[in-house]
Amino acid sequence: MLSTTKGGIPIDVRLSPDEWARELRDEAVAGLSSTPKELAPTWFYDDRGSELFEDITRLAEYYPTRAERAILAARAHDIAVASQADTLVELGAGTSQKTRILLDAMQEVGRLERFVPFDVAEPTLRATAEAIAEEYPTLDVHAVVGDFRRHLHAIPTEGRRMIAFLGGTIGNLRPNERAGLLGELASTMQPGDSLLLGTDLVKNRGRLVAAYDDATGVTAEFNKNVLRVLNRELGANFDLDGFEHVAIFDDENEWIEMRLRSRADQTVEVPVLGLTLRFSRGEDLRTEISAKFRLERVRAELAAAGLEMTNWWTDPAGDYALSLAFRP
Repeated sequence: MLSTTKGGIPIDVRLSPDEWARELRDEAVAGLSSTPKELAPTWFYDDRGSELFEDITRLAEYYPTRAERAILAARAHDIAVASQADTLVELGAGTSQKTRILLDAMQEVGRLERFVPFDVAEPTLRATAEAIAEEYPTLDVHAVVGDFRRHLHAIPTEGRRMIAFLGGTIGNLRPNERAGLLGELASTMQPGDSLLLGTDLVKNRGRLVAAYDDATGVTAEFNKNVLRVLNRELGANFDLDGFEHVAIFDDENEWIEMRLRSRADQTVEVPVLGLTLRFSRGEDLRTEISAKFRLERVRAELAAAGLEMTNWWTDPAGDYALSLAFRP
């Protein structure tokens, strides 16, 4: 469905509220009925979840956003020149705070023509599209509401595109899911299109865990927000105080797992799904993985998708990387 924002900006809604609700129901049934129980991190991001994540990015312990911003500040001009893109597509746009650095650099090299923000949260996306259009009056802005696991084909293909997938979000997918996403993304790209990919790098376990378990408890609130979503949307009766936030590092898979651990034996009803869930004390509900990467893995996974990595930039501490890869 194509509509416009209050500012007249076209917005292609591929994930309507009804579709969002249906997808939530389907994934909740599958995840909550599995062993172990799990939920996709997609469902963190209602308006409240998006606000909480913005708060997380400002935490002292959460280095990825600062590291990515530092790379963009130092290398945005190089990225704009190397990509030769006139169109910036941003997957998981959110408020597009860091993206403005790229837009400025593309504008400075005289190539910027259009911006396509893509996100699952429609209200946030509408506000972002209007803000960007106001700040860049000559920019053609076309927003798309969708889930990157299902709606990549809906992204406009005009111009020479650089698709930015920032924030380390690729790490929320397991290896087979990453392969599927990168392969599908590559299939939508034309020769000369590029992918700017943000990846968090393997490092000291203590720093990794702290980034997902801050001292002030903001990440814990963010993690529990998925239970609020289930309570509101599915009529569930999760007791948020009955679960504690847990973050661990899996050495074998080199990823962080966020979990919600039941504090006691308890029963949860999910009326919309017709489910009665029984949690034993200490049982975990897995809500997110966040894979950490090494250069060789990123290059290999991009190559397997048919993309050629040409550039690799890190912050001075080597905590985080941006890579640029092209569709030959």
